Amino acid sequence: MFRIQTMNKISPIGLSEFPQGTYTVGDNVSEPHAILVRSADLNNAAIAPSVLGIARAGAGYNNIPVAKCSDSGIVVFNTPGANANAVKELALAAMLIASRDIVGGINWAHTIAGKGAEVPDLVEKEKSKFEGGELRGKTLGVIGLGAIGSMVASAALALDMKVVGYDPALTIEGAWNLSSQVRRAETLESLLGKSDYISIHVPLLDATKGLINSENLRLVKKDARILNLSRSGLVKDKDIVEALEAGRLGAYVTDFPTAELLACKKVIPIPHLGASTPEAEENCAYMAARQLVDYLETGTIINSVNFPRLRPDTQRTPVRLVLLSRGLDGAKLATQVGGKLGDAKVDNVITVVGGDGYGASVIDIASEPSPEVLDSINKLEGIVRVNVLKKPV
Repeated sequence: MFRIQTMNKISPIGLSEFPQGTYTVGDNVSEPHAILVRSADLNNAAIAPSVLGIARAGAGYNNIPVAKCSDSGIVVFNTPGANANAVKELALAAMLIASRDIVGGINWAHTIAGKGAEVPDLVEKEKSKFEGGELRGKTLGVIGLGAIGSMVASAALALDMKVVGYDPALTIEGAWNLSSQVRRAETLESLLGKSDYISIHVPLLDATKGLINSENLRLVKKDARILNLSRSGLVKDKDIVEALEAGRLGAYVTDFPTAELLACKKVIPIPHLGASTPEAEENCAYMAARQLVDYLETGTIINSVNFPRLRPDTQRTPVRLVLLSRGLDGAKLATQVGGKLGDAKVDNVITVVGGDGYGASVIDIASEPSPEVLDSINKLEGIVRVNVLKKPV
């Protein structure tokens, strides 16, 4: 029986992925094997030693203490792409409301509700106050070309915009999903200087904090529009406000209002609506739940932010060991663990090691090792955690 603790309200579509009879799911579950979370902040929370995995129903994971989890052998999952369409559509809306003063026009129109027959003439007289330019032919700079960024780029191309992208961490898989019409920017600075619109789609990491700041804002076109639908902290609020008030920036649309930003009338604030659609919440919940089930039952690791991708073969023996390690190559790990297993019949060994040195392995064996053997494996240098999976009878 696996126990799953939910930290937020989770879509029933996701919860239905936990098979009844073998899973207990709820917000008051004690000694959980896994945690399913959306926005709850776990950075200062006490995480039970029983936890083997944490799945974030969303792309960002700055509400999870990833480094602490890595050291404890807790695999952290996210759901990249599950809310991509929702964010893409909001990005399109953000470009439109940043181009024309649509919001101002709507607010003004409500003020003349009681003018009766005068309304048509007033509309014609005042409409020029809210005019703006078209998207067609303009250049969109996309910072971050993952699941969301690539979709935003494709949508902009469909609107006859020119698109330039910057992503030093672009994967081969990501490149295949990207249109050949997207021009590559060698540096962030070159993208900022070329773009009429700038849309940010990167995670909040130490390396990306303050990505847009006073220094590089000086490179941006005077009437450029910046869209931040990714995370607060990627853009320095103070620097953005100064650029807007000095007339060095056309508009700033953010999904993360702060008191400082709301005090500036030139900021277009959105109340964190990026993934706030029923479809996105269902997709994220489904993907997060499936990842936990696959990991707990088979040792499969997909979309982990701290351990490498691992897709083992079907388990043919009664017992599978899932080992999480750091600083061990596959050969060394197999030798050390094999020595501890002794005469145990080993059927299958798969090991993968990520670029940061964290590794994941599965070893299928005929019978469950004794507690003493498991303890000796756990004490091997470089072993972070050993989980034992028993094949259902």
